[in-house]
Amino acid sequence: MSAPLWTWTDFANAIGGDLVGTPDDAVTGISIDSRAISAGEAFFAIKGDQFDGHDFVDAALKAGAAIAVVDTDWAGKNTDHKGPLLVVPDVLDGMRKLARAARARSNAKIIAVTGSVGKTGTKEALRIGLSASGAVHAAVASFNNHWGVPLTLARMPADAEFGVFEIGMNHPGEITLLVEMVQPHIAVITTVAPVHLEYFSSVEEIARAKAEIFSGLRPGGTALLNADIDHFKLLKKLAKSAGVQNITTFGEAVGSDARLDKTVLHANCSCVTATILGDQLVYKLGAPGKHVVQNSLAVLAAIKVAGGDLAKGALALADLAPPKGRGARHSLQVATGRATLIDESYNANPASMAAAIALLGQAPIGPRGRRIAVLGDMLELGSASDDLHSKLIDDITAAGIDRVYLAGPHMAALWEKLPATNQGAYAADAEALQSQVIKALAPGDAMMVKGSLGSRMGPIVTALLDRYATQQPVSV
Repeated sequence: MSAPLWTWTDFANAIGGDLVGTPDDAVTGISIDSRAISAGEAFFAIKGDQFDGHDFVDAALKAGAAIAVVDTDWAGKNTDHKGPLLVVPDVLDGMRKLARAARARSNAKIIAVTGSVGKTGTKEALRIGLSASGAVHAAVASFNNHWGVPLTLARMPADAEFGVFEIGMNHPGEITLLVEMVQPHIAVITTVAPVHLEYFSSVEEIARAKAEIFSGLRPGGTALLNADIDHFKLLKKLAKSAGVQNITTFGEAVGSDARLDKTVLHANCSCVTATILGDQLVYKLGAPGKHVVQNSLAVLAAIKVAGGDLAKGALALADLAPPKGRGARHSLQVATGRATLIDESYNANPASMAAAIALLGQAPIGPRGRRIAVLGDMLELGSASDDLHSKLIDDITAAGIDRVYLAGPHMAALWEKLPATNQGAYAADAEALQSQVIKALAPGDAMMVKGSLGSRMGPIVTALLDRYATQQPVSV
């Protein structure tokens, strides 16, 4: 029988607080969602932007939670509650304390990933690649923010051999607070791009914010930097200024430590030849796209630096697949034929939008099929927003996209640039565009849906899946 995630003593000592009622002897997991909680897990009543976890304390306990961690204000208003409760001044801070305790007890090699694009895919590739070498702990989704990182740390088993953490930000200073908890041995920056410009005056400021990850590196740790990007020299300088002595590079640039030698891009995968810290490898990536190839160099370099089996890790990357909302492909039954739906609806910025459009350009189509882009606004781009949207015309033209459907006020700038032959339809929001997109799909088509989460392109994907009989997501 495996050891529990936390003994009650260790759990309580890490967090502190006052106990109400009698808890179980052990905590089997950590949850912030009463709908998905399992028996024996601790429920943290986090206050979010839309919901307050305290409203679901009773539901969590009824579902079998070992204990609920609540704040003093709620406990003061519910003095007759029988518990079991752990009452703390601030629930999120309590989870941070548990996260730090998890890090302190761990002997795992820890890798942290940040970057404007590719964090989640790189995290998943590391999880898959390192699994060939030992027990890996990684976030189940894009848990890269002020609650996602401590939650992932608090869930890390004491016997994990590797830990992989995704660290995001949209304001200066955020990464510093998160990486202080994670304390990685290896820090990866995938790329720097014009993302969250609403909160930054320039892309250079974004690069400096990404470089905050160096502040948390363990002594003797390694920074893995993309040698092909414009801000490589700045990142390298900032790493050295932070006291990082081991800087490893990846990319196509001459002299890169993890260098791309050759790649063949296919619609559903890529075949790669690369030299990783002196070892030449030939491997297959189960997820398509040049950006995935680029980040695989960092993945394999990190595996080698972490002491993992490089050859087995490269072989395992054949199992990499695009997740929901980030390139997952579906085969749809449309009239008497089939069409392909590429779901990129989770999020968008200029770099990821360009990559997704390029992938659509590679997608196979039927004899009369078309490549159709359905795009929603990219958010948080500030005063540069309309200009960055209109510049997508270059990516659309280069990829040979046949028809374009657009939603959102900023996409109006792109609509004005499109030739009439490429214009499908434009609407003020995704909901108004949905019916036209559904009607547009025909046998042989390949359709890609993408936009920032706030532009709500996801429901268009759901509507397409509901409207047309679907097969399982397309596998490689």
